[in-house]
Amino acid sequence: VQLQASGGGSVQAGGSLRLSCAVSRSTQSIYTMSIGWFRQAPGKEREFVAAVRSSSGSTYHADSVKGRFTISRDNNKNTVYLQMNSLKPDDTAVYFCVYRPYWSVGYYSSSQWNYWGQGTEVTVSS
Repeated sequence: VQLQASGGGSVQAGGSLRLSCAVSRSTQSIYTMSIGWFRQAPGKEREFVAAVRSSSGSTYHADSVKGRFTISRDNNKNTVYLQMNSLKPDDTAVYFCVYRPYWSVGYYSSSQWNYWGQGTEVTVSS
C-alpha cells in the first residue's frame, strides 16, 4: 500500500486548506481500509487528527480540531480528504496520512497504524 499526501502549504490564520491522501498499490478498495491523519509539530510528538473507519465510514476527530476539520473519503477515487478551516498557528505541523486494515479501538495512537505516507507540511501564520 502506498499513501501519497498532498495539499499542504502556507496560509494565514483563519484560512483553509484541503489535504488529500491518495491510496495506491492495493488490491482493496479504501472502503475496507481505515485511513487517518496524524500531525507532528516541531519539537512535539505525533498526535492524532482524524480518521475514517473502514466499511461504516464513521469519522473521528481530535477535540482540538472538531468543528474546524472534516475528514471524508471518496471510494471511487481511492482518496481521503482532510478539509481544514479556521486554521490557527497551532495547526502548523507536518501532516501524515496513515492506513491500517479494518479498525482499532486504539485509533488515536500512532502505534495502531501500519502504513505512513511521506507527510505534507502545513504552515499557519498569525
